[in-house]
Amino acid sequence: MADRPMHLHSSHFRGWAKPGPMPPGGEPAPDVPPGESLDAISGHFRLFQLRAGHRFSTDDVLTAWYGSSWAPTASRVLDLGSGIGSVGMVAAWRLPGARFVTIEAQEESVRLARKSAAYNGLTARYDIRLGDFRDPEALGADEQFDLVLGSPPYFPLGTGNEGDHPQKIQCRFEVRGDIADYTRVATAHLAPGGLFACVFPSKQLDRLQRAAADAAAVIVRRRPVVFREGDAPLVELFAMMRSGDLPEEMRGRTWVEPALVIRSASGDVHPEYAAVKLAFGFPP
Repeated sequence: MADRPMHLHSSHFRGWAKPGPMPPGGEPAPDVPPGESLDAISGHFRLFQLRAGHRFSTDDVLTAWYGSSWAPTASRVLDLGSGIGSVGMVAAWRLPGARFVTIEAQEESVRLARKSAAYNGLTARYDIRLGDFRDPEALGADEQFDLVLGSPPYFPLGTGNEGDHPQKIQCRFEVRGDIADYTRVATAHLAPGGLFACVFPSKQLDRLQRAAADAAAVIVRRRPVVFREGDAPLVELFAMMRSGDLPEEMRGRTWVEPALVIRSASGDVHPEYAAVKLAFGFPP
């Protein structure tokens, strides 16, 4: 999902007019160390990533798109386990008036996120914190957010090949917290009427449902994601709210949306996903 450095200052890419503001860091061309890349993520916004480390995924951008779609007036946004900043960066592009708090435990990921925020001119809107979001001191008891975002690791330790890079391991495996921790902390810091949006594997739906119930949260809507037409969904997008913020008749009800198909059976980008990509500032 990245274009090449030669397009850093271009207003168009492959016939597509990039929307949104030009980042102040875009001139002159930034110095990108050999072990890093600077990749397009939303309009003119770009993200610094390690070439051999964790790199942003479709899951990340869809989480940001889904959350900002269903909380379009959010002015205070929290990104839990924020990694290199991919989820928050897309949401910041879509919510230009919002201020962000992000929390990430890996120093290298925080360094990259701060670098990207500076490049995109977002430093004044960002509070990027180094720490474990499960730590009671990571967030003030009175800090509340209209939208909380999370792209949690999917797998318990010991349940698969953990990879060869520490950054990848902690993004895939539950080294620091699982979906229950994400849901508990998110719900505790939602402002009245606030929304928690996350992504999680379809086959582990029961884990997410238990996490929501334990946190007194309601999954108000969910959307399966099919990566190739005809296949079963691998992940789903979820939007939760606190049970106490909903009328009684909605507290046990979830609207299941039609699946979002990423690629058609032919392998081409599905027409709906092409339109979704435009909505988060990426070429179809």
